[in-house]
Amino acid sequence: MKIYQVDAFTDKAFKGNPAAVCILSELKEDSWMQNVAGEMNLSETAFLYKEKEGYNLRWFTPKHEEDLCGHATLASAYVLWETQRVGEDEEIYFNTRSGVLTAKKNKEWIELNFPIEAEKEAEAPDMLIKALGIKPKYIGRNRLDFLVEVESEEIVRNIKPDFKLLDSVKTRGVIVTSKSSSEKYDFVSRFFAPEVGVNEDPVTGSAHCCLAPFWKKKLKKDEFLAYQASERGGMIKVKLEKDRVYLNGKAVMILDGRLLK
Repeated sequence: MKIYQVDAFTDKAFKGNPAAVCILSELKEDSWMQNVAGEMNLSETAFLYKEKEGYNLRWFTPKHEEDLCGHATLASAYVLWETQRVGEDEEIYFNTRSGVLTAKKNKEWIELNFPIEAEKEAEAPDMLIKALGIKPKYIGRNRLDFLVEVESEEIVRNIKPDFKLLDSVKTRGVIVTSKSSSEKYDFVSRFFAPEVGVNEDPVTGSAHCCLAPFWKKKLKKDEFLAYQASERGGMIKVKLEKDRVYLNGKAVMILDGRLLK
């Protein structure tokens, strides 16, 4: 079976968010896919299986199967086009645990069509605030994650979470965000998910399904240029239309190999 490693939401190697993409020639057991994801030890490993219409797509962290993942979906689309399994002018349909997701070429960008995952104001567990070590401006939650707004980009960039404490918070992840201090970007964020085996995810597409409707309310606009301020860093163009979020990013192939076991 072919396996690839792709840096997503970047146009530079060793930046953005790395994902493995495994092209399955036959259906495999969940335990096998989880073992492969643990062996790859990346924030996400995607498994693709060709169906009559589109591809079945599943995502695994080193510890769990995920319900929604942006960067591994972008990486999967990139691999299908780069290896000419799909024509460059064709839209790709992915059947996933979050419904049908699509990807298409948008000039030099890849555009993903994802569901909105809006948050609602919530009371945070004491352990969450203690683990982050910051004073929140606002706390919300959706079905996947907590969202924590803080006063400034400086706070976002300087957070040093206590991951042991954060691991005790029962949620997929924690999004920390603020308005950008530069004119280039609308907002910045970071994403922490020790509970699923990823202390900090470099660039999290699915988090922007929550960030986009949140910042629409505050900035009164539908299109954003966002930056995830992790050590690797990454840029996402985001657009809201009705109940969908369009995520645009670039990608770079890092590894092309064969899975032997």
